[in-house]
Amino acid sequence: MNTEFYQYVKKLHLYVEHQSRKTARLEKMVLELQQEIAALKERPPVQIGNIEYKFDQLKVETLEGTLNIGLNPSDLDGIEDFSVDQKSVNVPIPPKQLFKRTIELETALNQYLESDLENIYRGAQTDLGISVDDSYFEFIKNDIKKQLSGRVAQHLQEQSSSERGTELSPQMNEKVIDLLKQEIQNGVFLFLKNLPDNVKEGRS
Repeated sequence: MNTEFYQYVKKLHLYVEHQSRKTARLEKMVLELQQEIAALKERPPVQIGNIEYKFDQLKVETLEGTLNIGLNPSDLDGIEDFSVDQKSVNVPIPPKQLFKRTIELETALNQYLESDLENIYRGAQTDLGISVDDSYFEFIKNDIKKQLSGRVAQHLQEQSSSERGTELSPQMNEKVIDLLKQEIQNGVFLFLKNLPDNVKEGRS
């Protein structure tokens, strides 16, 4: 085993370990979201009679009826910013809504991978002037799929934060998909670019 190949195997091993840790974090995130959704479903409705709230310029009067708000005092820790004077409220996306939208966008992006990833993979090789064994294609494809859920959720949170709201609009969907398509293209290009030279030339 020559030194260059040994270094390549070592780097690949470290890369796989890094991706395994990242996958574990994403699985933990999905589990936490599922637990939060289950907790919300079990939460009893809140009965509200005539209540008057006055927070400086914000005034809500005479709330009557049964509300499933999903906000208990312990949930207030999740509020990043609440400024009445600026008339802006920045709160996290409700877990159930975030999970549902993440699944929808992940499905759309998986379809994109099936239809476009091979062309992206071959196009990157053409741009780099290299030829790489096709076994790397499945490796890249599987690795991207493992990261999709976490990346989608992160982008949804960021877009919601920038628009100062908890509603996920169709326009936000399109923006997140476009951002992730660009990330996929850049990721494939950089992965191939940083392969050892003997691999780039198609030698085993």
